This record gives sequence, C-alpha cells and structure tokens, in this order.
Amino acid sequence: MAEQAAPAPAQPGVRASVLLAYAAFLLVGISSGVGGVLLPAQITDYGVDKATIGLTFFTSGAGFLLGATGAGALIHRYGVRTTLLTGTTAFAAAALYTATRPPLAAFVAVALLAGVGTGLLEAALNAHLADLPHATDRINRLHAFFGVGALLGPLLAAWLLTRTAWTAVWAVQALICLPLLVGFLRAHPPTPRPARAESSAGPGLLATTIRRPRVIIAGIFLAVYVGLEISVGSWGYSYLRAERALSDLDAGYAVSGYWLGLTLGRFLISPIAGRLRLGTAAMAYACLGGTAAACLLIWAVPHPAAAAAGLAVLGFFLGPIFPTIMAVMPRLTEQRLVPTAIGITNGLTTVGGATLPWLAGTLAQTSGTWILLPFATLLAAVQLGLWSPLAGHLRRSGG
Repeated sequence: MAEQAAPAPAQPGVRASVLLAYAAFLLVGISSGVGGVLLPAQITDYGVDKATIGLTFFTSGAGFLLGATGAGALIHRYGVRTTLLTGTTAFAAAALYTATRPPLAAFVAVALLAGVGTGLLEAALNAHLADLPHATDRINRLHAFFGVGALLGPLLAAWLLTRTAWTAVWAVQALICLPLLVGFLRAHPPTPRPARAESSAGPGLLATTIRRPRVIIAGIFLAVYVGLEISVGSWGYSYLRAERALSDLDAGYAVSGYWLGLTLGRFLISPIAGRLRLGTAAMAYACLGGTAAACLLIWAVPHPAAAAAGLAVLGFFLGPIFPTIMAVMPRLTEQRLVPTAIGITNGLTTVGGATLPWLAGTLAQTSGTWILLPFATLLAAVQLGLWSPLAGHLRRSGG
C-alpha cells in the first residue's frame, strides 16, 4: 500500500520508540476506560450528583484541546522528546494528585492538567509515527493499543475497587508513567540546537496551519468520526435494550463486541489492504462504505442478532479511519506543518466527541432511542462526503 512520499529514514532506536508509543497509547486507553467505572464511587465519596461530577469531562476536554493544539509548536521548538516528557509528566502529576483524593474543586480542576498531558502525548506520538516508514500500519496499531487499554481499563478498575479505594486506580496510572518517562529519555535523542532554531523560524505555525483547507477538512472529518464512534458506543446499549429487546447482559456483550471490533479493525484492515495492493484512499473508502452499510443493517433488520452482529461489523470498519487520517497528514500539508496539523485535527475531535453524542442523547430523549441509527447513518454519509476531496488529493499524490 502506498505510503507518504519520502518517509524519514529509520534511525537507531526507532523500534524502541515505536514500542514505547504503543505502551503509551495503552495507558491512554486505560485512562479512558477506567472513567466510567470510577464515577459511581466518586459520586458517593464526594456526595454530589452526576451533573457535578460530570464537570470533569469539560475540564479534561479543554485540557486535551490545549495540549493537542499546542503540541505542534512545542515539537517544532524543542522536539518530540521534550514534548513526550512534558505530556507524560503532566499526566503523571495530575494522576498522583488525584490519587490523594483532593477537595472537589481541585479534583475537577486537575482534570485540566491530565487532559493537557493526554493531548500532548497523543499529538506527539501520532506525529512521530507519521514521520516513519510504514506509517499507516504503525498508526493503526498505535490506536489499536488504545482500544486494548480501553478494554482492560474497566477490568482493572473493577478489580481494584473490590480491594481498595477509587484513588488507587489513579495511583497505578501514575506509576505506569515512570517507565514511560525513562523509556522516552532513552529512545528519543535530544533535538540538536540548530534544528530547534530552524524549526522555530517562520511566522505563526498555528495561524499558518489553520489556513490550509485540507487540514481543516481533515479536522472536521475526524470530529464527525469521533462523534459517530462515541455516539454509538455511548447510546448503543440503550438502543439495543429499548428497540431490539436485548437483555441487560446481552446488550452489554453487544457493546463490548462493538469496541472489540473497532480494535480488531485497527490491527487487521491495514495489513489486509496492503496484501490486496489497495491505496490509502481506496482502503478508507472501503471502511467508510462498510461503516454506512453496517449502520443501515442495524437500522433496517429488526432481529436482535442482526443488531449485535452489525455493531461488531460497524466497529470493525470504523476502527482504521482515525489512524489513517493521522498517517496521511504528511501528504495533506507541508512537512514543517505536520505536527501542528496533527495537533489541530486531534484537538478538533474533542468538539465532535462532546457535541454529537450530546445531540444524539437529546434526540433520543425527545424522539426515542430509535433515532440513534438514522443519526449514525447520516454521520456516516457526511464522512463519505468529507473524505472525497482528501481522497482526490491522495490519488493525485500517488496513493
């Protein structure tokens, strides 16, 4: 399968840096996965309602946006190594402080720092792998490890909650950061001073990047993608119980199958496309078509088994779409703008990930949960429309 033009040559330690990237995304996935399991314990501990504890979603989301959009400038000025160390340190500090069971206001506020750390890590690791050979395969695996972490996180949290307080889950996450910090120090060489001076030259990287139409289209595309992914993941359980009459247990299994399908898609589809000699544009079209078809299958076929199977298929085809956009970013804009472009597009996902699931829930509240699948199908169609100009550019550039 075609990759971006003129990939950076492999350097010593590249294998270690790739493995560390996978380990870091495993941690990010764990952190994402434990949240839902910890919420009831946190609500009880602080004696507040769901709306109050939910303020952490806003602070962590704002922090992620700040970290992701600021990562490009940090990478250009100080390099990937410093950006990774900064992001890991920020997340570790936030996790360690949260583990002390701070006052409620501080608990809500420190989620901002955790979000900054996560945003810096995600943007820097995507940018690092996008600059290596075989970027599409590697970034798909990177995001697959996020899925593995998201599957393991609830199990870890539930196991710890039977033995200790919810704060211990955050202490474990802080401890995981320590080997990552050591690994980043050893696997990533310091950025030479001349390179820093050269890369920081030039006016306003952020302002320059947001004037690139393909970057903005890619950002909107990913905002819609994450909105679709989280809408189905968040409201699929309610849909299956209300509209397909699945039991609580079976509906839970079906939603787990959705997330498992998403993870497997990231591990499997890119290598399969490579063997079939599909270019990146064609592979993405196949995934987008499969996503739309799966939405229609769940919507049109009323049988519960079809809905459960359709969710797994939907997750499978959704999986590679996000990492593929990250992998082709070097072909959508100039090389010097790539880290900033990845940060902007990554940051915009927080907008789609917050507003579209909220809209899906509001529609379900007013019209019924049946609306979820027409809503998801519409988002799948919007994705196809947004992908068309990006795919045209990739084909003209050889992929």
